[in-house]
Amino acid sequence: MTPLRRRMIEDLQVRNYSQRTIDAYVRQVAAFARYFGKSPEVLGPEEVRLYQVHLLEKQVAWSTQNQAVAALRFVFGITLRRNWPLELLPYGKKPRRLPVVLSQKEVLRFLGGFNHPQYRLAMTTAYASGVRISELLALRPEHIDSERMMLHVELGKGNKSRMVPLSRMLLEQLRVYFRGQRSRIWLFPGRKPGRPLVSTTLWDACKRARKASGLRKQITPHTMRHCFATHLLEAGTDLRTVQALLGHASLTSTMIYTHVQRKVVTATRSPLDLIGEIATPSNATL
Repeated sequence: MTPLRRRMIEDLQVRNYSQRTIDAYVRQVAAFARYFGKSPEVLGPEEVRLYQVHLLEKQVAWSTQNQAVAALRFVFGITLRRNWPLELLPYGKKPRRLPVVLSQKEVLRFLGGFNHPQYRLAMTTAYASGVRISELLALRPEHIDSERMMLHVELGKGNKSRMVPLSRMLLEQLRVYFRGQRSRIWLFPGRKPGRPLVSTTLWDACKRARKASGLRKQITPHTMRHCFATHLLEAGTDLRTVQALLGHASLTSTMIYTHVQRKVVTATRSPLDLIGEIATPSNATL
């Protein structure tokens, strides 16, 4: 490990960044250094600009591009203490797409498409609690508080913990499932002893379940979180509560679900229908 990498990791650790973020930032800075074949210590703003153009030409996902910018801002601004204006390391404007959301009937069809009970229960837990996949895979048996009917999400995004309601139906399913589990470390253990289930396994399981269910929508493990938020809003839960349950730092992140509420959209009448009501027989066909 180079001295610069060690110093960067220490700078991230003392600021309480999660291990996942530390790994991602180190990976991005390493890719930047490999592209130029030089240490970031001898590179500057022009190289950062050229690297961003390179990522753009490669059509790298906007989330990856912005993660690279965040990592480079950290290594140059904090670890190397370069006094550059932040405008020289700009974030790209990420396209804003509405999330894919299933109806409640479609959720049941999707969950019924799993032939592996562990994967089905993992996705059921994701829908019942709205947790991120990284949070789901980090769940341990002690995180289930059956007395208070709450699920403890420990060290979520930004190393922030929160509590979410525990579904009674989910609790019963978890009790049956856990009786047959040998592992007592992770709620959803993986194939390797002492390790949790990995996200790629769930992604593959979701692909198979979507195909088996006959649904055409693009469904990923994260879709269950979208469904959780949207269905709560459609049931009348206020936006601030949904924000807290999702663990969003900003209400803006939660507001995207207000645009995908089926009940709100379908309850809004088209102006064409209003015209049709006042049209006379002679011009009713417009």
